[in-house]
Amino acid sequence: MRSLLPLIPYFGRYWGRLSLGVLFIFLTGLFTVYTPQVVREAFNLISDGLAQLQLPVDQRHLEVSGELRAWTAWTGLDLQSRLDGPLDDASLKRTVMWFALFHAGLFLVFTLISGVFLFLTRQTIIVMSRLMEYDLKNSVYAHYQRLDRAFYKQHSTGDLMNRISEDVSRVRQFVGPAVMYILNLVVLTIMIVWVMLDVNKELTLWSLAPLPLLSIAIYMVSETINKRSMATQQQQSRLSALAQESFSGIRVIKAYAKEEQTVGRFRLAARDYRKASLAEAKVDALFMPAIMLLVGLSTALVIFVGCQLLIHGGNGITGGNLAEFSLYVTKLTWPFASLGVITSQVQQAAVSMERINEFLDTRPAIFSQHDELPEVAGAIEFRNVSFTYPETGIQALVNVSFRVPAGGVLAIVGHTGSGKSTVADLIGRLYDPTSGTVLIDGVPLRAVALEKLRNQLGIVPQDVFLFSDSITNNIAFSLDPSPNLQERVEEAARTAHVHRDVMHFPKGYATLLGERGVTLSGGQKQRVSIARALIRQPRILLLDDPLSAVDTATEDAILGGLRRVMKGSTTVIISHRISAVRAADHILVLGHGHVIEEGRHAELVAEGGTYARMHEEQLLEEAGKS
Repeated sequence: MRSLLPLIPYFGRYWGRLSLGVLFIFLTGLFTVYTPQVVREAFNLISDGLAQLQLPVDQRHLEVSGELRAWTAWTGLDLQSRLDGPLDDASLKRTVMWFALFHAGLFLVFTLISGVFLFLTRQTIIVMSRLMEYDLKNSVYAHYQRLDRAFYKQHSTGDLMNRISEDVSRVRQFVGPAVMYILNLVVLTIMIVWVMLDVNKELTLWSLAPLPLLSIAIYMVSETINKRSMATQQQQSRLSALAQESFSGIRVIKAYAKEEQTVGRFRLAARDYRKASLAEAKVDALFMPAIMLLVGLSTALVIFVGCQLLIHGGNGITGGNLAEFSLYVTKLTWPFASLGVITSQVQQAAVSMERINEFLDTRPAIFSQHDELPEVAGAIEFRNVSFTYPETGIQALVNVSFRVPAGGVLAIVGHTGSGKSTVADLIGRLYDPTSGTVLIDGVPLRAVALEKLRNQLGIVPQDVFLFSDSITNNIAFSLDPSPNLQERVEEAARTAHVHRDVMHFPKGYATLLGERGVTLSGGQKQRVSIARALIRQPRILLLDDPLSAVDTATEDAILGGLRRVMKGSTTVIISHRISAVRAADHILVLGHGHVIEEGRHAELVAEGGTYARMHEEQLLEEAGKS
């Protein structure tokens, strides 16, 4: 239950609804307690009336209880007038029948009122649980957004989705139905036991005798439910992850004709989930009948002991009391039967909240405690920076140092795995260096507010990601709505040389892209991504191999446009193409995480080293194509 403590602030947020819910539960219980008393009065009055048929007319006398007088006082009925006059056989029978019908009507009225308050109870507590579910999902999602990239590398998308959907839904079952059942159980039990003790203590003790067995059963089964619920949720996460991965990679699956193999993997995971779910369901299935058996035992004891007391005339027990006690035990049947549901829901919610807390308690490794940079100008400096990926232990950079003045253009080239993309990740502070310092305008990145830094970054990642939205919304992703938004979108698209392609679509910029931009070709996706980075006019532009899917002519045109619009902004171009970097102010050549060469294009070609060999290889490749 300790894992559910973080829910206390959410209850505090809706204390008004919860208080109303408790009030309505009390009123529901009050009228629920009254209905068996109505039955008792009816049974006693009918029994008394039938017994009086054996007496002489002048000795006949019916008494109306104080409860009945109190219940009917607000109606203005004169009950005494029904009892005045000689009670001959016909009059006595009519009077008894009238009172029987009156009690039946009163029973229905009390039941109706109880039902109205039960409706209001659900409208307060269940609605409260929906509002808390809304808040909790938003809190979890907002926390997801604050977590760093390393977190997402360690957890599957399916698991993240399962915790914000299935786990939060199970928690809602606790804060709604389970809390309502618990309050109803406590209030109704106290009220009913109080009345039962007032009527007959011995019969009350016998009717409650099986309850200790119920407590033992709950204690023994709760841990089992907890373990099996955890296993079920873990299998649910695995199933969600497999489904999400299959849908995202459907093109690869079909390209390799691996549909059957994928279906087989999902079937095995679904089988494991089914096994875990059935194991959990078996405990629930056994628990509920056990509770019903114990409740039935209470009813049997009431009837048996009550009849014994009635036969021997003990403690003033009447037939109405037996009917009343039987109804009270029946009224307690659902609250105590709900213990099985409550136990299951509480244990499942505790497990789910533990899984949610696991993420909510995860603090982002990347954060800023203070901000020492008034404004981002764009100068970038690496001082003896080394970096090792925490997930794999691979050392990506070793003692890398360089400086780019504000408005300068830095190019980074190197073979695959040389650490080029890691430089871009460190500038955007997706990671912090293992050693050394990254500075912006002479201020260490740790002392720059993350939001301020990233608001001045335009990034074109190596792995382009587009949203399932219109082309306009994808390009304008970083901007707020404005009157000239469409003009800015088209201007950025022209600079990225994708405007003409977009206008060939039937819906133009309103064209909806499929998941991850599947509607577009590789080159079109890259150019839309470039337009998205350019439209915000950032102080620092990071281009991580952005033109690998376009031809050389288009590349030259795009680079020319970039030089015009990004004049005065710091640009870092990462590429394996020499043609994309030769106009840069400074070029770094990386090899296995080290800076092996640096300088301008002409200088590096003249040195005849790695850069010169890459340049020569690409010239030969282009010559071969022509």
